[in-house]
Amino acid sequence: MTAPAGVADLAPLGRAREQRAWYFYDWANSAFSTTIAGVLFAPYLIAVAESAAVDDRVSVLGVSVAPGALPSFIITTSTLLSAVLLPLLGAVADRTSRKKDLLAGFAWAGAASAALLFFVTGGNWQLGAVAFIVANLCFGAAAVFNDALLCLVSDEDERDQVSSRGWAYGYAGGGLLLALNFVLVTFHESVGISEALAVRICMLSAAVWWAAFTFIPFRGLRNHPPRDIEQVPGGVVSQSFGQLGRTLKEMRHYPVALTFLVAYLFFNDGIQTVIASASTFGVEELGFATGTVLATYLLVQFVAVFGALSFGRAAGRYGAKPVILAGLVIWMLIVTVALVLPDGELVPFLLLGAAIGLVLGGTQALARSYFSLLIPRGKEAEYFSFYHAMERGTSWFGTLVFGLVYQFTGSYRPAIFALIAFFVIGGALLLRVDTARGIREAGNAQPRVT
Repeated sequence: MTAPAGVADLAPLGRAREQRAWYFYDWANSAFSTTIAGVLFAPYLIAVAESAAVDDRVSVLGVSVAPGALPSFIITTSTLLSAVLLPLLGAVADRTSRKKDLLAGFAWAGAASAALLFFVTGGNWQLGAVAFIVANLCFGAAAVFNDALLCLVSDEDERDQVSSRGWAYGYAGGGLLLALNFVLVTFHESVGISEALAVRICMLSAAVWWAAFTFIPFRGLRNHPPRDIEQVPGGVVSQSFGQLGRTLKEMRHYPVALTFLVAYLFFNDGIQTVIASASTFGVEELGFATGTVLATYLLVQFVAVFGALSFGRAAGRYGAKPVILAGLVIWMLIVTVALVLPDGELVPFLLLGAAIGLVLGGTQALARSYFSLLIPRGKEAEYFSFYHAMERGTSWFGTLVFGLVYQFTGSYRPAIFALIAFFVIGGALLLRVDTARGIREAGNAQPRVT
């Protein structure tokens, strides 16, 4: 809406205030994704489970499981539950004005569950398993509301910049806490505590960080009324199921959004598998010490801050789609270089890590903002719930390919190079996305640059 003549349009100022608050949720939740999910949870839970194992096995619902496989089963269970639950939560969110309250509620519930990891000691791996599953479910749910709010705190011309800044805040916050925790774990003897206690303190610090910084978006954002809601009979829950059913039927009317979603599932699975497998590749294939790999992980985090901001500026000049495609070409080069990277030589490994950081934040940030342009008004949370649910529901495919190639070749080099297929397929599908048509079908305003 245009302000009447002689009256200043204060809407941009209001959006800017909300945007500054919104950035801090990425800053807050990145503590969980880096310190806990990315680095410390899996090895610590394995160590706890090993102390409780009998004949190198623990019982999970009556099934005998090796301790080393336990984190994979837990993460898989959590991601599959997310794939089922998130679309319903998205439908609920689109029918309520209380999106920021739901964001904060799930964030605080997730942080409380993550804090329980501090009490996982001795052989009590079961508490760790349940706490992580609940925390990861809440992490995904809060992400749905956070991404839906992106569409409400920014207009179409602002969205690439706002999303990129959010990712930059996330990498900066996650990297800062991880650096502090890296110092504590490395020098735990100097402060008179065991390594296990240092790890537990680090996981607790991530939970506290997540909860504390969530207060900034909770106080700074406002609840926006729902837009263009379809009338569905029944209460809130039954209405949400009804809307979800209608949306599933109507998604075929948005073929551009669906094409992008499939493209994203491929290239994002490649990205996530590279990140998940990088430490294994560095330690097992290239022969680096775990501390060296962790330091490289920190490098990736901080370079990703500048990568996200740079990609956002480039999208403002060239459009999000061409910049994402350029990023995918760089990802193809990264996995190709990994095929011939020399063993034990630090400088090439650090340069590869810097290249990963450059495109990591940028491609993910622009994928989020680009998809937001293809979403029908009033269904932001619901479509972003599909975005996250399908991402989580298919996140096993890249790791499966990586594992199978290693199984047949006995080397991590061809295994990581095989991921080039995900970037090629994702890029080819993205080339088929007609941006202008998708924005028009969704009923959104056309940005100045597409």
